[in-house]
Amino acid sequence: MPERNLDFDRVVSRKNTRCLKYDFAARRGYPEDVLPLWVADMDFRTSSYVEDALEGLTRHNIYGYSNTQPGDGFFESVSGWMKRRHGWNVDPSWHVKTPGVCFAIATAIRAFTEPGDAVLIQQPVYYPFSSLIRKNGRRRVSSDLVQDGDGNWRIDFDDFERKIAENDVKMFILCSPHNPVGRAWSAGELARIGRICAEHRVLVFSDEIHADFTWNGEHRVFQETDASFRNFTVTATSPSKTFNLAGLQQSNIFIPDSELRRRFEQELERTGYDEPTVFGIAAAQAAYEHGDEWYGAMKAYVAENIGFADRFIRECLPGIRMNKPEGTYLIWLDFRDTGLDASELDDRIIHRARLWLDSGAIFGKPGEGFQRINTACPRSVLREALERLEKAFTDAAH
Repeated sequence: MPERNLDFDRVVSRKNTRCLKYDFAARRGYPEDVLPLWVADMDFRTSSYVEDALEGLTRHNIYGYSNTQPGDGFFESVSGWMKRRHGWNVDPSWHVKTPGVCFAIATAIRAFTEPGDAVLIQQPVYYPFSSLIRKNGRRRVSSDLVQDGDGNWRIDFDDFERKIAENDVKMFILCSPHNPVGRAWSAGELARIGRICAEHRVLVFSDEIHADFTWNGEHRVFQETDASFRNFTVTATSPSKTFNLAGLQQSNIFIPDSELRRRFEQELERTGYDEPTVFGIAAAQAAYEHGDEWYGAMKAYVAENIGFADRFIRECLPGIRMNKPEGTYLIWLDFRDTGLDASELDDRIIHRARLWLDSGAIFGKPGEGFQRINTACPRSVLREALERLEKAFTDAAH
């Protein structure tokens, strides 16, 4: 049957659906009429194959305990996607299911480190990394990314290795592609990360949830950069970003090393988590088996959105800089030339532009003066957001 949900220009109201993006502005301290482009989910209807799979479950109308088992097609759907999209051959024995990547990160922190141990990140980076480290009683250390003269973000490898050695770092959380700066790390960069971590016996948790959104070539799976990296790597993937399924709480974690996998699963058991949701499993399998057409069309649409935003900002917002992302559907805008400090910038965007974006400051000190915008929305919505920005900064200049 043909894919039905390919109209990405269609605006679908998400209000009054308990939607975190649209229904929680007042509770989070924002004006009710802000236009939200913050949290990283899409405003698109997902594949009609997912829709049909979930409708089939509702017609069955029994929602008891569920799980997957060898031969039922679920793992085959996951491994098929990884092979088709990333040339990655995953073994069934590596596979562990969790209700989300953040859940898996917290589980890994407890499984592979002790209270007080140092866990390394690269700020500015997805802000739950910091809170998960702190809330699990570990010590956060950051080897901050740095910018070159063209505004491109890179790793300071001397600082990276120094921070590991000086702090006796036990675990590194890699964000690949990187959220929010949009880097898709090169094979050389990943290899150098791996060599340093191997030398210092640092476990790598590679968060590759945005792997299906790379714009300049194929995504590089960290643990496949060098076969030896499998010995100390946990790789996290999920259909949640790719197919807009975050609310169904299903992620696929791959741990090739049997001892690391045993420790991870042992910690997973301590949480009381036993079975995935029947809806998450059904949606993921339908997406991975039948979602290629939807995914291709959606990705092309988002690429056009990113191009539209780039042109608009260069032509209409000369005081604001944008480097087109190599990965993710998020754009990372540099407002530092406006002369506004972080709090003034937030106030201008929230109360003059009436936008709810992700303030760069929450991604760590290197993010101050930046704002993150989600482009996975109908172009009319993105256009309105950018026009609101233009008005807020043009009016203020006169």
